[in-house]
Amino acid sequence: MTSLQRPPGPALAQQVPRRASRALLAFGIVLIAANLRPVIAATATVLDPITRDLGLPGAAAGALTTLPVLFFGLAAPAAPLLVKRLGVERTLGLAIVGIAAASALLFGGSTLTLFTGTILVGAAAAVGNVLLPVLVRRDFPDRAGLVSGLYTTALASAAALAAAVTVPVGDAIGRGWPGALSAWAVPAILALAVWAPQLRNRRRDHAPTEAGTGVARLLRNRLAWQVTGLMGFQALGYHTTLAWLPSIFTDAGVDHTTAGLLLSVAGFVAIPVSLVLPAVATRSPSQRRWVVLLTGLTAAGLLGLLVAPTSAPYLWVTLIGLGQGPIFPLTLTIIVLRSATAADTVALSTMAQSIGFIIAATGPFTLGLLHGATGGWTAGIALLLALLAPQLLTGLAAARPRHI
Repeated sequence: MTSLQRPPGPALAQQVPRRASRALLAFGIVLIAANLRPVIAATATVLDPITRDLGLPGAAAGALTTLPVLFFGLAAPAAPLLVKRLGVERTLGLAIVGIAAASALLFGGSTLTLFTGTILVGAAAAVGNVLLPVLVRRDFPDRAGLVSGLYTTALASAAALAAAVTVPVGDAIGRGWPGALSAWAVPAILALAVWAPQLRNRRRDHAPTEAGTGVARLLRNRLAWQVTGLMGFQALGYHTTLAWLPSIFTDAGVDHTTAGLLLSVAGFVAIPVSLVLPAVATRSPSQRRWVVLLTGLTAAGLLGLLVAPTSAPYLWVTLIGLGQGPIFPLTLTIIVLRSATAADTVALSTMAQSIGFIIAATGPFTLGLLHGATGGWTAGIALLLALLAPQLLTGLAAARPRHI
């Protein structure tokens, strides 16, 4: 046999299944991310019929938009504890089971099932929020920007899709908002099927088990607080917009289907930028210019929404989407870039998302209170504009090239 006919060596033979395994893992990460926001986005588009059908007071409707974001923060510290017992892969599998079960529970259509399902969705999604950056840091250190861009794009795309199709899906099923919300159990089950091969991994990671002491150490670290501030303020703006933007437009005279479509536009326009930005941002030591650009786009869109919401609604939501959508993947990328080790990544991710999302949860609730007190949205939108200042300041500090 000549050298040209020689069979592949052992090293090459091992590379092929390893590449396939990495591709399957990356695909699973993308599908998990795609299930972390749809129920929340879908709920925002049917908030008016939910309130009407269940007779919810304004405070309860505000709580419904706040609870998932609040539990993003409250449940985040549970992720490292679960990893200690189950491992990263099985913990993420449990999170997907939780999202599927919570979505199915919403089919009950009662106040009890609605609030229970909403809380469970928030708690399950919190685990994914914390652990997906850890997996990227652990298994794709050479492709962190690419994989981060893929999964955060999937997260934003699924939320945008949910905003666009929830009302039509509810009409097609014939069960109104309970049928529309419970339909999101199906993609969660599909994600679990794709993730099933990862459940065989019994690997125990030391980094997640050290998160408790790591977070305690980071509480005295200025950079960690700056990253946490960026996470909190950008998430506050995004989730407040996600919760109330359809209601802002319907109160301005737009029909429910178009209001949901406008929310979906805000999500879809962000997809190409969210896909490439993490990879582009990692090429530079500093990410400060991106923080400035994205914050400025958000400010321009909110200002248009404040002054003349129906004069150019598609322009306003495009600007808001281009600003608010990509800054979340940028923040997750900053978490990876500001941490030197996997242990630092999980500690910083846990701290930023637990404290950050508790900060963010005040946004939807406060905007709902302001609307109830004033009867309009002017004060709430003005508040969102004002809160871009601390987002910009913490973002500029967090984006400087250094490590915790």
